[in-house]
Amino acid sequence: MALGNWQSRRADERRAAEARFEAALRAPALEIPSLPGPAASYIGKRVAANGEFAPAHTVLLEYKIRHGRLGYEVVTPLRLRGSALHVAVNRGWVPANPRPGVLPEIRTPAGEQRIEGLALKRLPQALQAGPAQEQGTTVRQNLRLEEFQDATGLALLPIVIEQWSDSDDGLMREWPQPGAGAEKNEMYALQWYSLAALCVVLFVVLSFRDERTAAS
Repeated sequence: MALGNWQSRRADERRAAEARFEAALRAPALEIPSLPGPAASYIGKRVAANGEFAPAHTVLLEYKIRHGRLGYEVVTPLRLRGSALHVAVNRGWVPANPRPGVLPEIRTPAGEQRIEGLALKRLPQALQAGPAQEQGTTVRQNLRLEEFQDATGLALLPIVIEQWSDSDDGLMREWPQPGAGAEKNEMYALQWYSLAALCVVLFVVLSFRDERTAAS
């Protein structure tokens, strides 16, 4: 019963996350200022930022799958207009090069860009299978903003923009929705509740059997 209740709570949490995501889609974008401020207040909301990408600091996050194909998510800092501050932008997905050891070509739009998307507290973290690789453009399994800031020397806002707006870069922007999987949690909850009910039935049946055996 406890496991069933836990799965039910997880389903409720996922549905709530999906509702917040849908609300963010419908809401107008909040402009990220180029001056320091409470960036944490933007988390989970639709945001917009104007600036220029710093392609020299692009990071490829490996082992990302879309439609059954292996590839990378492309993260590039955006220097905010009129400021030395940057914000990390998860620009989208690119398929892996079929030739082993050859990285895909990443096209980064030049000049000032307007980026719209969802503000995240951090990038999703995968289980680290080994040390980060350095292949010209940095290839990593995980990217933490504090480490990224130390490695690049850039002043980064403590948020990541998951880009929704179109850009002339050929990247795929199909992001997993935060509420996905609620149906699976409900199915697991039903299985646990069914198992609990079966345990009760078996307990009652076996108890009656034990009483009859003792009486005989």
